Amino acid sequence: MPTQDDVLGYFDTLSNWGRWGDDDELGTVNLITDDVRLAAARAVRHGRSVSCAWEVGVPDDMERSTTTCPCAADMPGAENMPPAFHADRRWGFSNERLGLMFHGNTLTHLDSPCHLFWDGAMYNGRPHSLVDATTGSAWAAVTAAANGIVTRGVLLDVAKVRDVPWLEPGEGVHPEDLEEAERRQGVRVRSGDAVLLRTGYGRARHENGPAGGITQAGWHASCLPWFRDREVALIGADTPQDVQPSGYDDVLMPVHAVSLVAMGLWLLDNCDLEACATTAADLAQWDFHLAVAPVRLAGTSGSPVNPIATF
Repeated sequence: MPTQDDVLGYFDTLSNWGRWGDDDELGTVNLITDDVRLAAARAVRHGRSVSCAWEVGVPDDMERSTTTCPCAADMPGAENMPPAFHADRRWGFSNERLGLMFHGNTLTHLDSPCHLFWDGAMYNGRPHSLVDATTGSAWAAVTAAANGIVTRGVLLDVAKVRDVPWLEPGEGVHPEDLEEAERRQGVRVRSGDAVLLRTGYGRARHENGPAGGITQAGWHASCLPWFRDREVALIGADTPQDVQPSGYDDVLMPVHAVSLVAMGLWLLDNCDLEACATTAADLAQWDFHLAVAPVRLAGTSGSPVNPIATF
């Protein structure tokens, strides 16, 4: 078990600052090369796709204002439209104005490196002052991944390894759990892969509803060197990543902090991995093509996403 000093040392020993140049904003997404994407395509052996996201509910998760217009020719301002607009009285429409806070413990979302600071710095040594209240972040925003994160995904079902329906809040996942999952599932994480952790919380949430508070199962800080050694490009979990409590008084969220700030490792929070796990078990296939397409929200520290696993 790493001590607190060990974990604090990860900011230096696991750092990717300068690894891909001083102006790099992609971090570990650089590990997803053309060859890695081609290998991901070869992981499609059955043609079956599943979503790894939760539905965004109304009104709990999202503020929504819907406008309906049964006949467009009657809408305000229609008198200024071309004559053909007035002639067609059969079509109408609906549209929406949406508002949501996607960071947190509920919505499935992607964290870009500018989401977290440590001692006032972001990934690759940029100051937190590059994040402006009006324009957002001028560094390592989610738009750095505008081309999407498309790679081979590997699901590691630690709840299944421990033969429990789900890990209890506060239970951490360690490298030995990951390697036991690899052994049992007959898969090995490779450079450029996305690794998705199933703690079983998705099942608990389906059966009992969302948990309150911030105590949760998740990655333990001891997994951080493992991510670096295996050259993982993206990590995801069915919780908000970090086991809570973390076990370290001075580092509340070591996986978030070290991953985003030091490693430039992007995070996929709050996945629903139940359909993915069921499909993987049915097909006896624990790797797949994973596509994560963030919305191109300028200056934003992440995006709601619907990750798609295709087997």
